[in-house]
Amino acid sequence: MHIVMLDAATLGDDLSFDALRALGSLTVFPSTTPSELFARVRDAEVLVLNKIKITDEVLANAPRLRLIAVTATGFDNVDLDAARAHGVAVCNVPGYSTPSVVQLTVAMALSLSTNLPAFSRHVSSGDYSRGGVANCLIPVFHELFGKTWGIVGYGNIGRGVADVARALGCRVLVYRRTRDASSESTDIDTLCRESDVISLHTPLNDGTRHLIDARRLSLMKQGAILINVARGAVTDESAVADAVLSGKLGGFGCDVYSTEPFLEDHPFYALLDDPRVCLTPHMAWGSYEARVRCLESVADNVSAFYEGRRQNRVD
Repeated sequence: MHIVMLDAATLGDDLSFDALRALGSLTVFPSTTPSELFARVRDAEVLVLNKIKITDEVLANAPRLRLIAVTATGFDNVDLDAARAHGVAVCNVPGYSTPSVVQLTVAMALSLSTNLPAFSRHVSSGDYSRGGVANCLIPVFHELFGKTWGIVGYGNIGRGVADVARALGCRVLVYRRTRDASSESTDIDTLCRESDVISLHTPLNDGTRHLIDARRLSLMKQGAILINVARGAVTDESAVADAVLSGKLGGFGCDVYSTEPFLEDHPFYALLDDPRVCLTPHMAWGSYEARVRCLESVADNVSAFYEGRRQNRVD
């Protein structure tokens, strides 16, 4: 089989592709522009991709294509209806990034609530050494113990964050499509009103697009911390930026954006130097261990498809 990787650079440059190479001929492209896409998919039987958008037009130009293997859990960049119409299977990789995203979510919550960068800068700048005082307690920081942590989306990642939040002494509130007997479930508006920390872990779909909008931001506690590691468009990004700049949000952490990378006209560009904000470049999923698991699972998905087994299929 002929396997084509369209955007291998999204997995980093420190992984081996030998597991895929063992399954057939492999062509690896670090990245693919829209103008290059049609030529690169023309002879492919298997496409391996992360962020490349696969539309009906792309599929019409890939007559030999049988399988799209997405190197991610999310697959909203693939037109599933078009894939079905062209007889192309689609696989994703669920669960591979859970420990990595949980770790980043909790790291953001701890950093934002503790104002850790400010204290680190106080020492690294030399101000601590010159100050003559044994400690520094400005800016004021707060414990997470005893606070309420609201979790929007209660899949593997949401459950993992909930476990850590409880270990830190937080009450955990959960919003999900169906109530969960193992957790304190509630509606989204109640969660916004009662939570001190809110982290987003839900897929992007018609029901979750702009789930956190200006109205729901207005319901939140003054000084609440909001963390988005789901998809950028789960929030109204302009409304979030306004909530930070107005002081409504006491902290904002984000790893995902509606446009990636975001440019100077994006609402978050005004937040780049704000000490209450932690913006990261869509890296929460990408610990070395998670990326190894991801690539191993992709190779296993491709192998399973050609053995006639239905594995991690989303089509």
